This record gives sequence, structure tokens and C-alpha cells, in this order.
Amino acid sequence: MRPTVRSVRFAALFTVTALASTALAACGSGSGSDPDTVKVSFKQSTDNSIKVMDTYLADVKKQFEKANPGKKVELVPIKAPDSEYYTKLQQMLRSPKTAPDLVYEDTFLINSDITSGYLKPLDEYLAKWEDWDRFIDTAKAAAKGEDGKTYGVPDGTDTRGLWFSKDVFAKAGLPADWQPSTWDDVLAAARTIKAKVPGVIPLNVYTGKPAGEAATMQGFQMLLYGTNDGTTDPLYDKGGKKWIAAGQGFKDSLAFVETVYEEKLGPEVSDALDPNFGTKVRGELLPQGRLGIALDGSWLPQDWLEGSGHEWPEWSKELGLAAMPTQHGQAPGRVSMSGGWTWSIPAKAGNPDLAFEFVKTMQTKANAQKWYIANSGIAVREDVAGDPAYVDAQPGIEFFTDLVADTHYRPAYPAYPKVSVAIQEAMEGVTTGDKSVEEAARDYDEALKEATDNQVVRK
Repeated sequence: MRPTVRSVRFAALFTVTALASTALAACGSGSGSDPDTVKVSFKQSTDNSIKVMDTYLADVKKQFEKANPGKKVELVPIKAPDSEYYTKLQQMLRSPKTAPDLVYEDTFLINSDITSGYLKPLDEYLAKWEDWDRFIDTAKAAAKGEDGKTYGVPDGTDTRGLWFSKDVFAKAGLPADWQPSTWDDVLAAARTIKAKVPGVIPLNVYTGKPAGEAATMQGFQMLLYGTNDGTTDPLYDKGGKKWIAAGQGFKDSLAFVETVYEEKLGPEVSDALDPNFGTKVRGELLPQGRLGIALDGSWLPQDWLEGSGHEWPEWSKELGLAAMPTQHGQAPGRVSMSGGWTWSIPAKAGNPDLAFEFVKTMQTKANAQKWYIANSGIAVREDVAGDPAYVDAQPGIEFFTDLVADTHYRPAYPAYPKVSVAIQEAMEGVTTGDKSVEEAARDYDEALKEATDNQVVRK
């Protein structure tokens, strides 16, 4: 039986509340209880076999403790899907009793946390750190607040595109070097797969509130930012400092999502609205040839590397890569979105100086390069990006790095997290069929006004 939107939301809310309580209990003593111990909180994969971050941090912990006798690192993992991780993290940051010394922040949320007073500016540390000059300017900007201060050290960026199964394409009579020119080309390929390869999900586009930011960024914004000429932001008017109401491009993007689920070109709605569906895509559907096309991110191979639990050394031979096209093939012809994560120090951290020393250990050239390769990330240090050992380390790195030329960044202002939720709700409405495109767009406009204190413009 298809779950109702209400039941899905109730379940998600219950889970978030329960997990947030767990996080608070996990950090009970607070970061400042031991001046010689730095507590490092990070997002742990919901897939028990994926230990990329755990392994990397354990290695850095060993380096740090060896170089700093008497000092200890306590790793505090938060195991949760993205949307629940953000909720748990914010719960922890509110009190010195629960705030760690160092936290892993998604750049889309950083300005919201800055405005809430949860994070400490790092400028005094950065001014004395020579390696900071090695970071590219766009990455530095992603961690800046509206006050011009920097609140995080980025550990990489990412881009997005279309992954496709060459085996599925061969069975469907589609080319192994597929590169769609328009949205219609993408839908046409999905329809062909549905008709000729039964038992395979033709196309996955993340959608709805349970998917969280994956729905907004991997799904909706990869469509929305391809509806114009790429020179202006279709979500936020920087000149007027106002958010843009649902126009034709917004509605066309919703219509694309509606088509995917209405024509059953995507997964079952109940699966699409499962917060752990992304784990299934990476761990089962793509490796097992049960998904034709995935609109997804550059980081997927981290789940398939040696020691991941889902080893798939053949992935580069069995999967193809294509850029997501603009709506009608208009210039620049392709679209991508970029984000990334930063390491930030909570305002209520008990050991901020020790926390930044740990950041410096994490972000040596050698450790940064090791991390980019391990998590299939895109380098934000110039000295790593130009290193042949990085460029040649893994198939796909060159393809996804090339997309940076036509990528876009989210308008990560304080209201953005609420705007993102409003987008997810609009997507969910057309995914379940509970709302038409026009109804979902209208409801989005109302939610947008509320989320931004009516700082909205129509274009």
C-alpha cells in the first residue's frame, strides 16, 4: 500500500526526534570536560559496510596523537541520513554540555548555523596558517558568512551528472557513449529502458522530504539551473537580495519530476520516499544492474572501493558518465551543481585551539589528497588538483572535475534550509500525485514567503 504523505512525514519526524535525543546523550559530558581531548563529530554512513570517513579519521587521529603527546582525539560519529544528521547536529551545538570541539558542516547549512550563533569564526587561526593560501577561492567562499568572516575549512567539493548502466543500455539498444542533449533525450532513454528491459528501474531522480538535500540538489536544482541561459540564478536574485517565486522554469522542473513518477520511469514512490534510498542506489541497484540511469553525484565510487563492503572494481567499465543537459540544449549545453562540506568549530566548543590543530593535521597536502581520493571528492587545494597522482587515481575524477566549468552553487544564505524544505515538499506533492504542478508551485510560493519573511520577487 502506498504510504500517505502524512504518514511518511510523521515517521520521519519521529525518527529525527529519537535520533536527536540519542545524539545529545552520546555527547553528554561536553567538549570542554577534558582540556587534553578534542571531540570530533562527523557524519557516519548509514551503510555499516561503508567506513571511508571512519578509516580516514582514525588514521588522522593516530597521526595527531603521535605528534602531540598527552593529547587525545575522541571521534563522535553521528549515524543518520542527511536530513536527520543536520537536526542532530544543531541539537548538539546549542549547549556547551553537548557541543563537540569540531563538527562536519554541509555548506548549505553553514550560514543558517552562523546566524544562529552556533559556529566560531576562524579568521584568527587562518591568518597564521600558511596552507590556507593553497585553497581555491570558490571553496573559501562557501564557508564565509554574510559578515565576511570564515567559519569552516572545506575538505573538497563535488559535481553531479548522469550515471548509466552500459549493460542495461545495450539491452535497450541505447549507445554506450550516450550523451543526451535535452531533457526530452533523458526521458526518451528512460522510456526505452522501461519498454525493452523489464525489471529495471529506468531513471532515478531523488525527491521528497525524506531524501532531504539530495532531493533539492541532486534532483530539483539539476533541473532548475538548466532552464535558463546559465548566467543568472533562477532561485535567488543576488542584486535585489530576494528569493525568486515559482516561474515557468520552476514549474517545468516539477513537471519533469511528475513525468518520471507518473509514467513509472522511476522507483516505486514508497522506495523514493525512503530516507535510505540513496544507500540502496549505490550499494545495490547500480552494482546489480537494476537501475538504468541515476542523476547523482561525483562521490559514488567511494562506496565501491576496496574495503568498502561493496567492492566493485569493474564499475568504470560497466557504468557510463554523461553530463546532465540543459532543458532544451541551450548554452552552455550542460548543467551541474556543486556543494561540499567543511570542518567547523562550534561557538560553544571547550577546546577550540586544539580543534584547529586537528584541522591542520587533517588538511596537510598528503592527508587532503588521501581524503579526496578515498571519498571520490574534487580537490579544493590547488597543489593537489595539479598533482598527477590525484588526477590519475580514479576513473571519473577528470570527468567530474571538468564539470566545474559549468557548475552552480546553491544560494546558501540563512533562509536556504527552509527554502530547500519547501522545494522538497513541492517535489513530494507531484511525486505522490497529491498535487498538480500548479498546486505544488502555488504552495511553494506561500512557503517561500514564510521562510524568507516575504523577501520574494517574481521574474
